[in-house]
Amino acid sequence: MSNKSKVLALKYRPQVFEDLIGQELAVKTIFNSIKENKVPNAYLFTGIRGIGKTTIARIVAKALNCKNGIENLCKDKFCENCQSIINSNHIDVLEMDAATRTSVDDIRELIEFSKYRPSTAKFKIFIIDEVHMLSKQAFNALLKTLEEPPEYLKFIFATTELKKIPVTILSRCQRFELPRVKPEGLLVFIKKIIKLENGVATDDALKLIIKLSEGSVRDALSLLDRALISLDKRKLDLEEAQKVFGYFDKTLIIELFNYLLKGDEKKALKIYKKIYLIGVDPKIFLNDFLEVLYYLKNINFLKLDKNNFYLKLEEIKNLSELANNVEESTLLNYWQFTVNAMQELELVSNQNIAIEMFLIRLLYLKEIKEKKLNTSNNKNYESNIKKVENENNNINLSNNISIKQIKNFSQEEQLDLEKKDIDDNISNRIKSFDELIEICNNNKEIKLKYELETNVNLVRFENQLIEISFNENLDKNFVKDLSEKLFNWTKKRWIITFSKKKGMITKKQNTKEKKENLILSIKKENLYKKIIEIFPDSELINVLEENQDD
Repeated sequence: MSNKSKVLALKYRPQVFEDLIGQELAVKTIFNSIKENKVPNAYLFTGIRGIGKTTIARIVAKALNCKNGIENLCKDKFCENCQSIINSNHIDVLEMDAATRTSVDDIRELIEFSKYRPSTAKFKIFIIDEVHMLSKQAFNALLKTLEEPPEYLKFIFATTELKKIPVTILSRCQRFELPRVKPEGLLVFIKKIIKLENGVATDDALKLIIKLSEGSVRDALSLLDRALISLDKRKLDLEEAQKVFGYFDKTLIIELFNYLLKGDEKKALKIYKKIYLIGVDPKIFLNDFLEVLYYLKNINFLKLDKNNFYLKLEEIKNLSELANNVEESTLLNYWQFTVNAMQELELVSNQNIAIEMFLIRLLYLKEIKEKKLNTSNNKNYESNIKKVENENNNINLSNNISIKQIKNFSQEEQLDLEKKDIDDNISNRIKSFDELIEICNNNKEIKLKYELETNVNLVRFENQLIEISFNENLDKNFVKDLSEKLFNWTKKRWIITFSKKKGMITKKQNTKEKKENLILSIKKENLYKKIIEIFPDSELINVLEENQDD
């Protein structure tokens, strides 16, 4: 494949240590260890995808086997060993993908191969990518060879999941945790590449690419490649980049936050539908939602200027204004609910509806908080009324009219509260899952009753909070319908969340098991045995308790 036909991530893959960006510390350490002939038995490179783990592994393999030595490592004109390593066909440098070759037999094959000295190179090198995917037996088979390998044998491991590698393996490796490439360094690199490709792009567009890449060089090059192909030599500006990558402006989420905090459900859902129609994935939306929450919480502590890679100046201004009008406790509650919503996405088929219900829950949080504040204010008011009455008891009789007016006003307030208690009587009855089912039955909500009894596994039931898991037969509109009914009945907003926990068995299953256990216990009694002797063809199909109807 010629360089012209290669994707950018392959075309500009580093061939020497000097070409690597953002990994200066690791490069310096490795270079010095090879130069001083203090090469460890095994290297382990860990970090996010596209950070350069496999690339560094190949450069290390070249540095150990290059005929020109590490200080004159081949860059343009390659020696035989370097060229073969680049082409992945060197007889003494074996690359293995542990994601597809995970068994102990694969490792035993490597160990058997390691018994033979290198054919043309100085070192025989095994590069194992995604090493965390190896089985437990494979790791165990590797231990002895890894600890005391032949002097000509070196291992190079790469992984994105460091925690999955046994400690016994880690202790036998020289480990390098490769950091994400800093935005500033990645911007310089991307500008260099786009110039070599004769492309034209604005700084804002390139900043968006860097933001989406999350510090991954490969992701940044892949995104740039995609943009250049899509535009076909046209200038890449921010607007075009947003269209190409399906990215939406943070201004929309900031506007959404504004309506959420104002309690405007209609406008909040309208903004979200606008975001959804752009083609934004629900998971991406929630990630960006969390990001905005973070900025709102820490806006006064962040270095946000014109060189910022994540926000525009207008967005920074709007966030600052919004942050001044929102309580920290609200942001923390929003954060927790957003994290829960991300987990729930894995449980529902229609993720768009799940997001809408998530936003409605946030609006209900505001209403619940306001109601608590009003209740608190009522208590304070009553206390003040009593205080006024006590003070006026010491005033002469000519002020009796004022006292009576205060008392009458207080009595009217009390009557209003009593009326509210009557209106809320049904909410006081919904203290458990069983009582909820009973309310559904009494109000002839047969469908809801059926879903609650048959398809819902209760995890937790608290005041205005229901946490459930469910089976595949649950109606997709269940949460919406139940939320509406609960609000109509109680005049309060209830929060219904999905859980990954299994929860209790369904009411239907519980009833079935009780019936089966009762039948089994009856079959053990002597009376049943005598009946069967008289009527051998009979079968016990049901048992009614004394308090049950026929």
